[in-house]
Amino acid sequence: MTAPRAGELGAIRARLTHLRLPLLACAALAVVGVPVAALLRGPTGAAGFAAGVALVIVSYLISSLSVAWADAVHPRMIMSVGLVTYATKIVILGVVMAAVAATGWPGLPAMGVAIIAAVVVWTGAHLTWAMRSPLPTFTRRDDIE
Repeated sequence: MTAPRAGELGAIRARLTHLRLPLLACAALAVVGVPVAALLRGPTGAAGFAAGVALVIVSYLISSLSVAWADAVHPRMIMSVGLVTYATKIVILGVVMAAVAATGWPGLPAMGVAIIAAVVVWTGAHLTWAMRSPLPTFTRRDDIE
């Protein structure tokens, strides 16, 4: 069975199969990291760690959904939608993080550690998914003859 083409029912869902493994990996990171942060930094550290993992998950989900939507609508939109999504996310993230840093919130160090860890975990899980996924193949016409 082939994936639905752009504009067909289920086209976006078919382009999001890569999300399951990174989401599970980040959930495992949170299950381990939040209690450790609570032991080391108290409830504020646990909240910071949970917020950091959640921030990374939301960021990657927004990117994945916007690119999948663009690909499902018209594949030529992928680059422009991806770049606009990325730029918008970075600006919003910068403004929000500057505001949080200005408050002097004590959970910020744990949040920073969680962001770094979650990016590494998500990237590793995504790479694992990509390496295990079957690659599409084709046969050239001159190889058939």
